[in-house]
Amino acid sequence: MGKRARQLSALEVERIEKPGLHAVGGVSGLYLQFKPPGRSWILRMVVCGKRRDMGLGPYPDITLTMARGKARAAREKAGQDMRRERAASLPPAEQAPEKTFEWCARQYMDAHGDTWKNAKHRAQWASTLATYAYPIVGKMPVHDVEQAQVLTVLEPIWKTKNETASRLRGRMETVLDWATVRRYRKGENPARWKGHLDKLLARPSKVQKVEHHRALSIDDMGAFMADLRQLEGMAVRALELVILTATRSGEVRGATWGELDLKAALWTVPGERMKAGKGHRIPLSRQAVALLKALPRTGHDLVFSAARGEQLSDRTLTAVMRRMEAGAVPHGFRSTFRDWAGERTDYPRDMAEMALAHALESNVEAAYRRGDALEKRRHMMQAWADFCDRPRAAAKVIRLRA
Repeated sequence: MGKRARQLSALEVERIEKPGLHAVGGVSGLYLQFKPPGRSWILRMVVCGKRRDMGLGPYPDITLTMARGKARAAREKAGQDMRRERAASLPPAEQAPEKTFEWCARQYMDAHGDTWKNAKHRAQWASTLATYAYPIVGKMPVHDVEQAQVLTVLEPIWKTKNETASRLRGRMETVLDWATVRRYRKGENPARWKGHLDKLLARPSKVQKVEHHRALSIDDMGAFMADLRQLEGMAVRALELVILTATRSGEVRGATWGELDLKAALWTVPGERMKAGKGHRIPLSRQAVALLKALPRTGHDLVFSAARGEQLSDRTLTAVMRRMEAGAVPHGFRSTFRDWAGERTDYPRDMAEMALAHALESNVEAAYRRGDALEKRRHMMQAWADFCDRPRAAAKVIRLRA
């Protein structure tokens, strides 16, 4: 390998007055050619075993910085042309067609999309890639996507939208892994985290901003429930069940009559509808059973359906909260329930976590605990429903003598 040329500064280039070729460094093969009375840029490369001299324009119209940029681009293009030429020279059985990153991503989603738990997950995959990755690497041959391109995608949003950026990084890593297995690229995955990007980007836990859902205070629950029960509509009743069962909005909006056993006061949500992918049994309080029995049967399997029989949207429940000027969101009632269980009762912490369908933090405990404490949770959920029935007690004012 020849000696690498020293990288000259713009001032040093300006002072070159000796006729001939002068290596300026920064990009291999970049020279300033001085043929009196003018000077110009030359890029010298070896392509397919033959030396080529490429003119990059006159100096100083083309500055040193511009010349280095043009030289890098020309070398990259020459490298791509060489790879295409080598690929074309291989026997047909060994030729791998040039596939773009976007094509590979779409092929991966088509192959695996049916295994994802819902259409929303696929939509999020497609949306993040289309918004952030495709404009930069979408049209690139997948074998040309390297660390520099991955960082170009991630760095602008790593600190400001870290949760999105972290998911995007994982999705890019998956697509590139898929392309490697399909032999569309070789080498290590430039989007991998451990031992690679974790050295270049801040840990997500250090830059992610935790935003808690706005929740109602414990003492305001009774008055809120009394006001809620004065309203009519499917979204209102769905929100009431969200509160009584401490479940997520999506679990209630997607509930079907087949999941409910009102005689046994039990609601069984299948795993495919749960966030953790695991089935969840919910004991129903007397208030929850009464609410469900009073609902009209519309002929649809959905318990809460919109006018045309489709599932209620999450916005309909949020709209109820706004109309009531509650200053909270539907998901916040899970926080209110958790605060009530922890601050106003003696129920064990793990029982409240089970009611919220949260995974146990301890892997050892999770491995040994197979039951879901259904009957014990039944007492807790009834106590919660009874608490929600109580209006907030008026403050007692005691006059003190001077």
